[in-house]
Amino acid sequence: MADRVLVLGSGGREHALAWKLAQSPQVKQVLVAPGNAGTANSGKISNSAVLISNPTILAQFCKDHNIGLVIAGPEALLAAGIVDDLVAAGVRCFGPTAKAAQLGTNRNFASTFLDQHGIPAPRWRSFTSPQEACAFISSADFPALVVRPSGLGPRKKIILASNIEESCKAVQEIFQDNIFGNSGETVIIEELLTGEEFSCFCFVDGITFATMPQIQVQKQLLDGDQDPSTIGMGAYGPASQISEVLLEKIKDTLIQHIFDSMKQEGLSYVGVLQIHLILTKDSVKVISFNCHFGDPQCQVVLPLLKSDLYEIIQDTINGKLHDSTLVWADDCTAVSVVMASEGYPECYMEGGEITGLLQARELVLEVFHGDTTVKDDKVVINGGRVLTVTALKNDLTSALEAAYKGLSAIYFQGAVYRKDVGYQAIQFLRESVRLSYEDKMADSIVCSAFVHPTKLLPTNGSKSGFPKKNHINAQQAAGKLLISSAPPNSFQCYTVYIHPESSHTGGVPGLFDLRASGYSDPILISQMKGIGTKLKVAQLCSKHDKVGQDLVAMCVNDLLCQGAEPLFFLDYCICGKLDDGVAQTITEGIAEACKLAGCAILGRDTSEMAGMCSPGEYNLIGFAVGAVERGMKLPQQERIVDGDVLVGIASSGLHTQGFSFVKKIILTSSLHYFSPVSGDCGAQTLGEQLLTPSKIYTKTLLPVLRSGNVKAFIHIAEGGLLGRFSHILPEQFDVILDARNWKIPDVFSWLQEEGGLSEMEMAQMFNCGIGAVLVVQKELAKRVLKDVQKGEDAWLIGKVIRHRAGYPQVEIKNLLEVLLQNRSPFLQTVSDGNSLLQVTCTKRKVKVAVLISGTGTNLAALLTYSKEPASCAQVVLVIASRSGVEELKTASRAGVPTRVIDHKLYGSRSEYDGTIDTVLEQFSTELICLAGFVRVLSSNFLKKWNGKILSTYPSLSPLIKGSHAHQQEPPAADKVAGCTVYFVLEDSSLEAVIVREPASIKAEDTQETVLEKVKEAEGRAFPIALQLVASGMVKLGADKKTCWKRESWLLIQQNEKQGCSSSQCSE
Repeated sequence: MADRVLVLGSGGREHALAWKLAQSPQVKQVLVAPGNAGTANSGKISNSAVLISNPTILAQFCKDHNIGLVIAGPEALLAAGIVDDLVAAGVRCFGPTAKAAQLGTNRNFASTFLDQHGIPAPRWRSFTSPQEACAFISSADFPALVVRPSGLGPRKKIILASNIEESCKAVQEIFQDNIFGNSGETVIIEELLTGEEFSCFCFVDGITFATMPQIQVQKQLLDGDQDPSTIGMGAYGPASQISEVLLEKIKDTLIQHIFDSMKQEGLSYVGVLQIHLILTKDSVKVISFNCHFGDPQCQVVLPLLKSDLYEIIQDTINGKLHDSTLVWADDCTAVSVVMASEGYPECYMEGGEITGLLQARELVLEVFHGDTTVKDDKVVINGGRVLTVTALKNDLTSALEAAYKGLSAIYFQGAVYRKDVGYQAIQFLRESVRLSYEDKMADSIVCSAFVHPTKLLPTNGSKSGFPKKNHINAQQAAGKLLISSAPPNSFQCYTVYIHPESSHTGGVPGLFDLRASGYSDPILISQMKGIGTKLKVAQLCSKHDKVGQDLVAMCVNDLLCQGAEPLFFLDYCICGKLDDGVAQTITEGIAEACKLAGCAILGRDTSEMAGMCSPGEYNLIGFAVGAVERGMKLPQQERIVDGDVLVGIASSGLHTQGFSFVKKIILTSSLHYFSPVSGDCGAQTLGEQLLTPSKIYTKTLLPVLRSGNVKAFIHIAEGGLLGRFSHILPEQFDVILDARNWKIPDVFSWLQEEGGLSEMEMAQMFNCGIGAVLVVQKELAKRVLKDVQKGEDAWLIGKVIRHRAGYPQVEIKNLLEVLLQNRSPFLQTVSDGNSLLQVTCTKRKVKVAVLISGTGTNLAALLTYSKEPASCAQVVLVIASRSGVEELKTASRAGVPTRVIDHKLYGSRSEYDGTIDTVLEQFSTELICLAGFVRVLSSNFLKKWNGKILSTYPSLSPLIKGSHAHQQEPPAADKVAGCTVYFVLEDSSLEAVIVREPASIKAEDTQETVLEKVKEAEGRAFPIALQLVASGMVKLGADKKTCWKRESWLLIQQNEKQGCSSSQCSE
């Protein structure tokens, strides 16, 4: 039965809540008390005159009018205990108790809570005496420039002082003039932090929490963030400055810590908690809490919510938030701009008429009312915060444009609103020349696991399939490990021997005897690195075999910059539940890379952290130690002179740089990671070419560095081609490089055009084909070049010159010219090879439902691919045949609605299939993918969805079907195993193949490893097949055979003749 809901409050937040609740089919009526002009007689929504300040009267009103749910908007009501009173009277109410609400209503309480539980926050002190407060401000060892009341005042005002004098003046005014009302009896003095501020919202049911999109608010009244301060003049979200990687780390560590601490304090919090965060140069810190939807944050969050708000609130109150699926608008941005009356926030005009509201609504906007009322059938001003105009569009720029069009249509005398809402995000989007700050911060959060191993590392052993064989605990850095070495001027991989006496348990300690290794006066040098965003791309492409080489290369190449020989290497992996095969692949890749680097693997450890990493997700950290004779350490800056020559050594591609930006390029590109391109190793996908591993230069360069002919060496890593020269150049020198002197791989030209990057941006972001640079004497340059070219491609790329006033320290000539010259061949290759999959999508994507039974392995691949811009399909629903399936969580994390339809609850197959069919129709499903769905579908179901159901079987041969086909002996004609994607037909004896994908099998493979390889092949093939069918390139013909468009069929035939498309087959 439909419910009546009562929303308490009269602002824009309450209008937005009523607007969203009214969309629920389970809500009959929404009353708003006292409400405003926007909530007066608007469809299901109407105002109520009930006295909300009296809990007894309010409770009786709810019973008399059959109110099934009360939502308290204003914080003051929560602080007064409205939830406690109504619940005690038997009225169902959404919001925290007065005790729990203290996190938002009592700053002294909240700050003490943060301190007691070690949650990072600004430093602070509370005072009841202005003299003590001013003395503290003058003597504090931090900028004590934030002055705020402890509790709630007539206005939510915080004073941000610019100096000590202003801070003390604010304190005096608060105590003398009581400008904050009673809340000013205790004043909080806080540290002023600088950084990116944003808010994380959570639904909290007392047990678990569910996060909402991150929102940024602009609180100052005037453009350019000029005072006075307000509760918010504009907001937008999701805030693009905060990456998904960082958000996940914040959620799994900081926010989880907050809720764990609340439980320890006995704070049974139910409702919405808003956590204000700041991203400083050191870490993410909590600025404050609010115990409700904010204003104008609420007007941004709710338009992004696609799920039923009423259902979410009911699940939250019932402690069943884990059963709720929160679905958010995909690839959309919401912007809200507040219109205030003249004089706000101090004093303001009232009574003026507001016009243009209808015209603004005709622009497909939402106009949420705040301080408005109806007088003589006119909408008039009734306070300071008058209206909030909200636009929901595909991107921030479009949303801002739409919102400001709406604002220009509305008029009232003295209207005030900011003209620069969203300027931080716009500036961020334009600054695409370096790895984003938050990506680096996310890496640092992960790296802290290595820096502080006592907090995160397991006490012993290794996990997640990484072998324990020869495991050496890197935390015990002394003992009896002997290393055999070659003379210092040769290159040889070290061998690790375990001393016979080291038989005790708990790890094997180890040491290097450097003197025995040939060193007389050595310096030890260490380096710790991660791979960054490239690792995320590798996981997206399911390509794990070379990430170990990237990890080792980042560490040992930096050791070479000091002239050091890599001695030993340690790695640490943080992961969710990681597949054994993937773990083994990573391990083998690291071992092989250490051989290339000529160093021993001294330690390896792995920690499974389900709360920090999703299943299949992992992060790697490498640590390497090298040695160099004291007199040979680099750089030798005192030897660098005018006229020295730069020897550039080829990179293999991007190495590990710029992948944060590469991801952004591909998100807006018509290509995808699986688009075929031509590489140096033949046919590759774009993802494979981008993931070409970093070169390890030890074998080639170590003898050159030891020759004494090199004055400095830089490894081109962070900061692109420009970033490292400042590390080695004395102030009196510059360098000039000429891009015509070396070969720039074509992929850089594609990135330049696709990303619209300038010459400077390319040089700051990417290595542009140069992986390392040597500085050598002019007379020795050709000799050194010849030595380097024995092992690597290298060129004379520039020279050292005297510093020129007004010129950059590093000048690169002709870079853009060369990039443009290389562009056409590469792009032509991409265009030709990708024409099979790169199609012009219709105005909307085809809606796809995925059916699973818990054994499906393709769901993640389908979800990932459907979110690619070039994809013609969108997964709108996941149906499971039983509850508790892990893939349901995967779908929920991706924002896809889920349903459980358990066959055990139905009397017949036709009844079961009929229920599935009904749900599919509800979501307007057009295609169905069976991802490990093991139920047999009825004949009527298959007839209705003829040509619309795709599935796989684990074999290339039409003679072998079934989920255990990999266990059968393939026919003699089959050289490889693999999988087939096909149309599911009513007559199972017929076949309609869409795609076949091979999986190379080795003699030593077991049934388990064969199955894993077939699963990987399915993950590659199913998205491609879905794209082909959704785009209309492939369909099921009337003769029950696969039909191809003529042009795609000709392309496949041509590719098969060239032997470069074994995965594309047709019947």
